[in-house]
Amino acid sequence: MGLISCQPTQQSSEQLSPEQVTIRAAQSTWVEEAFQNEVVRIGLEQLGYQIDKPRELDYPAIYLSLANNDLDYSVIYYNPIHEGLFDNAGGEEKLQLLGVVVPPGEAGYRIDKKTAEEYGISSIEQLKDPEIAKLFDFDGDGKANLIGCNPGWTCELIIDHHIEAYGLQDTVEQDRGKYVTLLADAITRYNQGEPILYYAYNPHWIFAILKPNEDTVWLTVPFTSLPEDEVDLSEAETTVDGKNLGVPKQSQNIVANKMFVESNPIAKRWLELMQIPVDDMNQISLRIKEGEDSPEELRSLAEEWVSGNQEQFDRWVEEAKGAGK
Repeated sequence: MGLISCQPTQQSSEQLSPEQVTIRAAQSTWVEEAFQNEVVRIGLEQLGYQIDKPRELDYPAIYLSLANNDLDYSVIYYNPIHEGLFDNAGGEEKLQLLGVVVPPGEAGYRIDKKTAEEYGISSIEQLKDPEIAKLFDFDGDGKANLIGCNPGWTCELIIDHHIEAYGLQDTVEQDRGKYVTLLADAITRYNQGEPILYYAYNPHWIFAILKPNEDTVWLTVPFTSLPEDEVDLSEAETTVDGKNLGVPKQSQNIVANKMFVESNPIAKRWLELMQIPVDDMNQISLRIKEGEDSPEELRSLAEEWVSGNQEQFDRWVEEAKGAGK
């Protein structure tokens, strides 16, 4: 039988052998997702599947395409902040969450350790003090410049919300723009011995350059508060190692079309098992940032990661094969 694109009807749950299936995936413009997709792809290829070149789409379009059976899976479910996108596309009736491709990583506000220790700064609430805020003022307006996120990103809205919720409007302003460029400026200032204040999320290459507890430290928040359109979380869900960071830890899950999952138990098991540690993602992210970002280089990075984790990878492949028996 020739290869077919995996497009089962809503009534079909017939199991297909891998050799019968061509799988369709998608990712966003965040290049690290392309690396993750390549790792997933290597396993699926070893299991006998054919894989179309992943499409590059915005997140809402990916969820809708998965729900409409135009795609089979994606690595782009950021838990919990993509809950609304998942529900709006049809939720559990059309979609299914599978494995955690990247385990939960922290997010929140960081400053350089030297300034934190010299001035006893441990909470973002201390930036209400104009004298503390001025330490991070780089444009001369008297307010701390908090390096924030790209316009339109969820974290941009969270930062704006926090500035208001914690009463920091008079002493703190969010610097928004291209996140990578803003971080590069922060690294330059840090290397010159100047204080820095920035929003960070893990995994990201910034943790491989400005190392936690060596170069920078987390700031706590006085209480948990998130924008109304974000998920409703308790303080326990934004607390890491006894510190309330104000933002929930965020894992990256694989999300798939429900009919695809029902028809492909081998692929389903593979997508449930495969996982890349946060520290590995930070190092890969740094290498991508430093220029290993072409499709060929991303494939090479994925093959290198698989080789470095071959024993575990092979166990996952064998377990996935067993799901078809």
